[in-house]
Amino acid sequence: MNNETTLISLKEAMKRVENKLQALDTQFKELDITKDNLTQKFEHHRKTLASQTAQDELWTAVLALKFTSMELNILYSYVIEVLIYLHTQVLEKLPDLVRGLPTLASILRRKAKNKHIQVVWESVLEDLGLQERDVMVLCTFFIAYGNKAEHFAANVRQMYIKDITYMITNMVKNQALQDGLLRAVHIIEKGKEVKIPEEQKLPLKELIPSPRN
Repeated sequence: MNNETTLISLKEAMKRVENKLQALDTQFKELDITKDNLTQKFEHHRKTLASQTAQDELWTAVLALKFTSMELNILYSYVIEVLIYLHTQVLEKLPDLVRGLPTLASILRRKAKNKHIQVVWESVLEDLGLQERDVMVLCTFFIAYGNKAEHFAANVRQMYIKDITYMITNMVKNQALQDGLLRAVHIIEKGKEVKIPEEQKLPLKELIPSPRN
């Protein structure tokens, strides 16, 4: 009888231990889930801070440019021509959406929610050798100087500056800004002729949303 009692007691003890182990296992799983959620939130927060820091650095670099008024006009001319070219290239690939995408800003807004627009946008960037960061750079430059800069045609640009690449490389220290401006020049100099009708010059400010939004 004592042996049976002892066996029963051992089984009950083992059952209690098993229950505790199961409870601990459940707690560990919950802790793992909590840890993963916190890690994801931390990573998102880190990326957000890094992105904001990069944007702040870009704005500082753009606003600190020491070019003359003429040089800024010439840089602006390359920037605006590339932005307009981006817009027209996307519309060529999305003829059914022309009326719904009147500006580059409308493309930038809608591509996040429309997979088809996003795919076309990425295809156009790849064809031109651009990255999203370059577009951000060009938009930032446009917003900073769009109200005071003028567009100069290619023949006028060549009269004033013979080597725009050398000028950018030597005077722009921020790497992202330098890369974006150099790529814009490269695209236009490769023969992407972009005409800017008179009636478009004022509404051009509506083409680009603020990168800070």
